Amino acid sequence: MKPIVSIIMGSTSDMPIMQDAAEFLNEMQISFEINALSAHRVPDAVAEFAKNAKQRGIQVIIAAAGGAAHLPGVIAASTTLPVIGVPVKSNNSVEGLDSILSILQMPAGIPVATVALNGAKNAAILAAQILSLADSDIAEKIQKFKTDLANKITKANADLANLKFDYKTN
Repeated sequence: MKPIVSIIMGSTSDMPIMQDAAEFLNEMQISFEINALSAHRVPDAVAEFAKNAKQRGIQVIIAAAGGAAHLPGVIAASTTLPVIGVPVKSNNSVEGLDSILSILQMPAGIPVATVALNGAKNAAILAAQILSLADSDIAEKIQKFKTDLANKITKANADLANLKFDYKTN
């Protein structure tokens, strides 16, 4: 089985955050790989990865980074594949704001889709939605996932309706 999604992180210290992306892709039965590449420590390896990802069958890249968070942008600069950036609140981060802005504020021509701080699961959902455009099996799984989300809210409201308070009106 060849990966179609690549999860890249600047350091293995990001793995606790990226675990959510891996679990979602696994749940959706979407093949993926996980690697650590640093835009600052191994820039040549990052460029090589990005330039060869499409040839290897990768269709979407999820790139996580904290602090200065250049990894997603550096990858996006060297590939035509969609790149989804996950800003990570790291130990050298300014409450994650530096990571968010580093990924979000890309120059024209080098887009990086950016999810919330530590939003690895949303990155995986977005990757699956992108893949679903050309894969009906993934599209069905995403539709079921979204239906299940809606059903959870319906159930929550039914549970809330059963709560009894003297002045509750619904």
